[in-house]
Amino acid sequence: MNRKCALALFSTLFIASLLQAHEFWMQPHKFKFSIGEMAQINFMVGENFVGERWNLNKHRLLRLDHHHASSTEGLIEQVNSGEGNNLEVKLMKEGTHLFVMQSNNAFIELEGEKFNAYLEEDGIEDVLAYRKKNNLLDKPAKEYYARCAKLLLQAGSRADDTYKKRVGLPLEIVPVNNPYTAKKGDEISFQVFYEGKPLPFTMVKVWNRMDGTTFAQNIYTMKDGTITTRLSNTGAWMVSCVRMVPAKEEGADWQSYWASLVFGF
Repeated sequence: MNRKCALALFSTLFIASLLQAHEFWMQPHKFKFSIGEMAQINFMVGENFVGERWNLNKHRLLRLDHHHASSTEGLIEQVNSGEGNNLEVKLMKEGTHLFVMQSNNAFIELEGEKFNAYLEEDGIEDVLAYRKKNNLLDKPAKEYYARCAKLLLQAGSRADDTYKKRVGLPLEIVPVNNPYTAKKGDEISFQVFYEGKPLPFTMVKVWNRMDGTTFAQNIYTMKDGTITTRLSNTGAWMVSCVRMVPAKEEGADWQSYWASLVFGF
């Protein structure tokens, strides 16, 4: 294979991998800290709770905030652009700390078959049904997508109610119980909100990454937007979901929001 063909193949595979790299999350180097210790946080994109560092540009961020108790601090100006060591924050106060990131819209266009497969994989059944009903399965789709990521960290031993703070993301996952007062084997619940209202009958993915292995389950929200799972392992945990609606802005058919919430113990 000559160099030009090799580069073309690499580009094709790279683009394909990006199209499959659905999940986005904030990943710390650990989850529990001493008071005054520095937390290092990177922005990750990938699949199966395994990914690569997002090539971050500040202009992609609508918000990046640090919440603790009643205080909120904006962090966009502290971000290091590029693919690593995106953010370092010293956790000066004891308790639970919430980090919130919202991106602006990005654009993607997919062939019909790839778009259908993506809808099926992520449980976006209403859009898939619409495409079937309107004979659009073989048609390409244009999509705007935005990311809504949350991360919970714990400093010291005293927990607080910061974990359940709702911050007004378009799509938001909120724990019903504090993950940092839970232990292995406990049940824990989460509630999903879209535009401030509970989102029923939506597929939520729950991921656990422990010792280099990812465990995953799909759970559908109840009428009140809640799911319940069991913390069967230690390690890193992520709860994620997608909401797709017709695009209001010109240039795309659909608007999607991708939400994630990460914690660990």
